[in-house]
Amino acid sequence: MTEIKGTRVLVTGGQRGLGKAFAAALLEAGAETVYVTARRPEQETDPRLVPLALEVSDDASVARLAEQVPDVDIVVNNAGATIPNGLLGNDVAEVAHLFDVNVLGALRVTQAFAPVLARRGGGAVVNVHSVLSWASGTGAYGVSKAALWSLTNSLRHELASQGTQVVGVHLGYTDTDMVRALDVPKNDPRDVAAQVVEALLKGGSEVLADEVTRYFKAALSGPVEGLAVA
Repeated sequence: MTEIKGTRVLVTGGQRGLGKAFAAALLEAGAETVYVTARRPEQETDPRLVPLALEVSDDASVARLAEQVPDVDIVVNNAGATIPNGLLGNDVAEVAHLFDVNVLGALRVTQAFAPVLARRGGGAVVNVHSVLSWASGTGAYGVSKAALWSLTNSLRHELASQGTQVVGVHLGYTDTDMVRALDVPKNDPRDVAAQVVEALLKGGSEVLADEVTRYFKAALSGPVEGLAVA
């Protein structure tokens, strides 16, 4: 379990959508400061929110961030990207860049801040996956989230010795800018963020944020044909 009250938290992609909901929920739970990153950060009115520049696909940008904030207790790897079309409809270079953001971006940030977390007693890393980590049919985005799920599970093993809690978050469509135009049922980002806060406080390893996610997690034990999404 990870205490939140009085902590300093880093939320990548923290100035909009789900990241903004994470920041608000962590402040409500007692975090002292939340560092919120964006490629082009905007000023915040709440002095507890500290905007910082970050490009997760850039080694130097991640290194600069780690130098700027050497007092982080919780890292939330929320920043991500998507591309349209299936695997056969995109250049390999486009798919590779997506992996660089969604998978290697989380790895870069975790590598940079793991020593910081160790010095401060362990803390926690939260990685935002998707129901598409398990459900096929969504092209490169889903494949990248499947890789992130595997990465998280390996990081959980490697970080256990320093007492770092690792939480993987799986969710279906959630009401953010990325899917705002889709006419489908969506989660409230505030509800997802509240579930993550609860998992941190209770020592959880995984958040299954909605019914569709729980369905596909259960379907992993069945035939692979049952993992396709419409």
